[in-house]
Amino acid sequence: MTYLRKTAVAFAALALTHTVSAASAETLRLSHNTGDTTTWQKGSDKFAELVSEGTGGDTTVRIFPNAQLTGGDQMKQAEMVGRGSIDFVVTSAINVTPLVPEMAVFSLPYLYSNYDEVDATTSGAPGERMGEILAEHGLHLLAWGENGFREVTNNKHPIKTPDDLSGLKMRVAGPMYIDVMEALGANPQQMQWTETFSALQQGVVDGQENPIGAVIIPQRVYEVQKYITPWHYSYDPIFIATSEKNWESWDEETRELMSSAAEEAMEYQKEITREATASGLETLKAEGMEVYEPTDADLDAFRSATQTAFDKWADKVGTDLVGLFQETIEGGSTASQ
Repeated sequence: MTYLRKTAVAFAALALTHTVSAASAETLRLSHNTGDTTTWQKGSDKFAELVSEGTGGDTTVRIFPNAQLTGGDQMKQAEMVGRGSIDFVVTSAINVTPLVPEMAVFSLPYLYSNYDEVDATTSGAPGERMGEILAEHGLHLLAWGENGFREVTNNKHPIKTPDDLSGLKMRVAGPMYIDVMEALGANPQQMQWTETFSALQQGVVDGQENPIGAVIIPQRVYEVQKYITPWHYSYDPIFIATSEKNWESWDEETRELMSSAAEEAMEYQKEITREATASGLETLKAEGMEVYEPTDADLDAFRSATQTAFDKWADKVGTDLVGLFQETIEGGSTASQ
């Protein structure tokens, strides 16, 4: 689908009428986790472009990739935004779990089957509820984007069954994935993304799991990994947020501008991520990776093996919250049939 600038008219009007408040008439800083070739960066660039356009160039958003403002620590970005030390963050749900444990709900193993179910939650009551929870930690949610379904890669052998993960040293992004990998018999190593490429290159870890369109292709993971299994075992949204302090300091015009810019930028980011994912396996094959596409029986085996991790983390994030997601997913699946 061709990207449509849905809010172009609104931005034209805002550019004519917007009076920049003292809080926003400056260069604002945005931090994100990944490198400057990813769809995270492209979504951030789009946000910066729209803010500049909407303020007639009076407000600039400067982007810092690879969590530069937190010394490469991707987990600290959201906390610093909540305190007002950084103006905006683009980060993934799983990277916020040390601050907001409930965010792990999105990534519960095999919670989702497809994009329709994902979109039903991020655009519905679950997404609104997660915004309320983020606000309790000083973060004002502006819009949801997409990291995507996380696929597993490694350098040892094809992963076709849970037994194939036994003993593999797997880089993971957060605490929930430690439990998931342990349930599958792997040896998980929590590691910052900025350290992961070299760790894979040097054999410090055997494999990793990440989305194809948002990370594996633009970060050239195929250069240091041989095998990939698109098992869709976990989904990870990204989001853009500012601090509640910033939000409260802005007038209504500025709030409308920031919200509209974030929504348009993240819609664009989601679209290009899904486009890259759709053609991703062919790209990876062309780059020399061996692809094993699991059967329904294979997926059932992985789902069964990770059920204990699902149950453990469902209890941690709250069964009521998980129930809200499951009810919305069921409704979305029914509506799309």
